Amino acid sequence: MQKSKINLVSLGCSKNTVDSESLAGKLIKEGFSVEFDMVKPSFDFVIINTCGFIDKAKEESINVILEFVNLRKESRETFKIIVYGCLAERYKRELLQEIPEIDLLCGIMSDKRIISYIQTQTTSTTQKISDEQYNGYSTTVTKRKLSAAEHYAYIKISEGCDRRCSFCAIPLIKGKHVSRPIEDIVEEANMLVKQGVKEIILIAQDTSYYGLDLYGERKLYDLLKSLCRTNVHWIRLQYTYPNQFPTKILDLMNEEKKICHYLDMPLQHINDRILNSMNRNITADRIISLINNVRNKVKDIAFRTTLIVGYPSETQAEFEELKQFVTQTRFDRMGAFTYSKEEGTMAGRMNDDVSEREKQRRLYELTDIQEKISFKLNQNKIGKTFETIIDRKEGEYFIGRTQYDSPEVDNEVLIPIKDNPSLKIGEFYRIKITDATEFDLYGQTE
Repeated sequence: MQKSKINLVSLGCSKNTVDSESLAGKLIKEGFSVEFDMVKPSFDFVIINTCGFIDKAKEESINVILEFVNLRKESRETFKIIVYGCLAERYKRELLQEIPEIDLLCGIMSDKRIISYIQTQTTSTTQKISDEQYNGYSTTVTKRKLSAAEHYAYIKISEGCDRRCSFCAIPLIKGKHVSRPIEDIVEEANMLVKQGVKEIILIAQDTSYYGLDLYGERKLYDLLKSLCRTNVHWIRLQYTYPNQFPTKILDLMNEEKKICHYLDMPLQHINDRILNSMNRNITADRIISLINNVRNKVKDIAFRTTLIVGYPSETQAEFEELKQFVTQTRFDRMGAFTYSKEEGTMAGRMNDDVSEREKQRRLYELTDIQEKISFKLNQNKIGKTFETIIDRKEGEYFIGRTQYDSPEVDNEVLIPIKDNPSLKIGEFYRIKITDATEFDLYGQTE
């Protein structure tokens, strides 16, 4: 009997990617055929994992749902449309009212419901899953179907968030922080290594909070130490939080070669009044002291942050303070976003008094500063040699990354195929940097 074909579309952040890959693995285990991001309607079901974090993400999710609704009408196909994830969790009633063509709508952690629904819609003789399977964090780690690459993968170490940042709706959507047991995470890492993964990227709403709910104390150090005993080549840490950051992991970075000298820490702002309004529970002095400590402990660390401009009541003087902070700190990587009002949040009840035009102007000024910094930092890399993993081929180049860069968001290393034809995707090479721009490095095998 032919397997039912499922098209899985994952939107939003890397945490959604993990959820989608996990669901795909479970569907395959149940006997279905799963592919990611299919365009032609040669499938029986489309599952859309939505994002509901900010307005642009919401718009993208709604547009993708409507695209498949229209595709079904125009092609006269009969595939079922399943929508789940963050947007569906938060706006179930509105989505059902506005897009009645959706066949199944469910929120986060809905794997069991989705699988059961598909089973009832197909003649495939699959075994019915039990009520205990696939809900939340099961003690059984299921093999994932990777969507982006075969040599790197994200591992979600916890779900939800106990922080109450004024601008963020994640706790409203995801609930309280729930850590996974260390042994489950290590088991998943070992499974991914067997699949060919050489780099694992640890993610959560707040990775530095890991373990407090489960073990009564923060356990990120212990988790990293355990993961270093696996056969993975690189371990990368994302989404840490500045307040009560576990600084002892910095010593571990120096001791363990597997841990990338890379730290992603969204700071959001530097002005004390804004930080207080954001409910970040940290001051500018403590942020600056932490950054200096990180850089003193791990000399070559790549420090990545994200910042928000146009937060309600942000004055020009406070924005100038933020600009000066970026200029002086010289972040290795920086992302910046305009403030987006989220209903249900503390900031959402404030007067969003910075105009969109002014937000965009501030965003341009801040990113322009960072581009100049990035260019100078990259120029300093010319002539140096770095261990580089090859991610893909694109045009005339192999595209790779150093340990100082995370996939999709950071710098890439472009290596001419004609001069280096024997390189292989997913392998590591020593690459000497020959040229650099603001966000790209160029190199040759040493």
